[in-house]
Formats: sequence, C-alpha cells, structure tokens
Amino acid sequence: NFSAFAIYKKIANPYFDKLVKQMRSKFKANLITTKETIPTIADNYKNGTLSLYGFASDQSPKLSATHHWQKFMGIEVPVHTGGEMLAKKYDMNVIFLKTKKVKRGYYEASFEVLCDGNAKDIPNYEITDQFLKLVEEQILETPEYYLWTHKRWKHKKENAQ
Repeated sequence: NFSAFAIYKKIANPYFDKLVKQMRSKFKANLITTKETIPTIADNYKNGTLSLYGFASDQSPKLSATHHWQKFMGIEVPVHTGGEMLAKKYDMNVIFLKTKKVKRGYYEASFEVLCDGNAKDIPNYEITDQFLKLVEEQILETPEYYLWTHKRWKHKKENAQ
C-alpha cells in the first residue's frame, strides 16, 4: 500500500487554483504545492510511508536557484535539479513517464527507469540530464503536443552572466 502525490505550483488566483486542483485530483492523487513537497517527502520517509511523487519540470527555474545548465533543444538553459537531489537524499527511484497520444482522449504511457534505488551513486546531474534528454526526444517525436508556451527558454546561458 502506498500514497501518491502530485506536485503543483499554487496559482495566485483562488478560482483558477481551485479549478486546477479539481482537474488534477480526479485520479485520486493527493495534491501538494511545491512548498509542501519537501516536508511531505521528509515526513513520509521518516514514517516509512511508501509514496509516489509526480514532478513536472517544464518551466525554467529562477536564476538565483539555478545549480545546473544543460542544452535543451539546442539552447543552454537552467534546469530544475530538485527531483534528483531529493532522490539522492531520500534514496528514491526515479522513473520517467513517457506519454503518447493514441487518438483523441486516449493516451499510452510507458515508464523508463532512470535510477533504481542507487541515486546517491550516480554523478550529480546525470539523472537530470537523462530526464531532459528523454523530454527532448518526446518533443521531437511529436512536437505538435508540446505546450510551447512553457517558459523553458526564459533564461539562456549568454543572458545569465
């Protein structure tokens, strides 16, 4: 038996925040905000609660919180590394969820294991880089399904100095 948590960034507008929570909680996952993520993981780890955490790393991190840069779609950008660092700290597996649209309203999902309980032994940023590579491959396979409004290119290496 385990608990599932979907992590989301709280929206300032209460109406839209409630709407997003309703849409994302219909699959029985516990929704937690980004601010609740670390305390929730720490508590579950301490209490031995088996848990699944859904991270979406589709936005650009704040420059002040940037620890790693990597090429994405040919442009060097800052990358979120929190998922990897939490996996190392709390001895978690990291799995990439690849989705493919079959037809309207129907999707297939497949999983690719990025690390299987050995995150501490993997050099820093290797898991993050592999994740980013898989995201890029998925976009190149079906670019029409990528939400191009994401702010992935908000910061670029040449602008960050």
